[in-house]
Amino acid sequence: MKIKITADSSCDLSRELIEKNNFSILPVHINLGDKEYADSRDISQEEFYKFLKENPILPKTSAYNAVEASDFFKEQLESDGGYDAIIHFTISSKLSVINQNSVVGAEEFKGKVFVVDSQSLSTGVGLQMLYAKDLANEGLEASEIYDKICARRDKVQASFIIDKLTYLHKGGRCSSVAKWSAGLLQIKPIIVLKEGEMKVGNKLMGKFDKIVPKYVDYILANYSDIDRKRCFITHTPIDSAIVEAIREQIKDKFDEVIETEAGCTVGTHCGPNTIGILYYCK
Repeated sequence: MKIKITADSSCDLSRELIEKNNFSILPVHINLGDKEYADSRDISQEEFYKFLKENPILPKTSAYNAVEASDFFKEQLESDGGYDAIIHFTISSKLSVINQNSVVGAEEFKGKVFVVDSQSLSTGVGLQMLYAKDLANEGLEASEIYDKICARRDKVQASFIIDKLTYLHKGGRCSSVAKWSAGLLQIKPIIVLKEGEMKVGNKLMGKFDKIVPKYVDYILANYSDIDRKRCFITHTPIDSAIVEAIREQIKDKFDEVIETEAGCTVGTHCGPNTIGILYYCK
């Protein structure tokens, strides 16, 4: 069975990983002021973060609609000589209508397009895509892959630590009082995905570069049943020394550590100096 694996652009996989695994990506829309772009197609991550840095206007992301999804699925089924099925991954349905629009867009392709609500975001979605690719390489049918992916969604550990609450505040996800008090006390929230929603897992206090190792220790201690196969280090623009420090901290716990830069979804709501480790638990 010839299976195509696709996702919306919030999966935050690098171009190298996308090309290596023959994934296809359906872009989320990004609104920068009065201009709209297709994520990763019309605008690069460098351009996005440059706008974020230089403009007081907060970028906005918006979902592709059901017609766009349907057109995408048709194009993918017919590409490369034709595919028997598509497994399409979306950001959590509790964070966006992307999943709902994808499900509607897939209705005319019943039995051929399987839409997975990842119940995650960023490379928490990417982990599931790579797992699906592994299963496809083993020769499983699309329906079997879909069932295995869904059965394992709650084993994805997806988390980030955020330096400043400025962007969460701008996006309406943090009160002015909380932002003010966090700034005074140098509080850095750890955001974790729980049942498809973003929650505050813990709060650390101190300078960002000093408390990032404490974030890693916290996550590894609280999600200790680690699947060693792979781990993502995913971040917005950040000091490379912080990334390398995390890599050194976790290198003995995983067989593969993959670094990626977060795109517009994480960037819009979290801003620069956001970093996370994401992996499967057993």
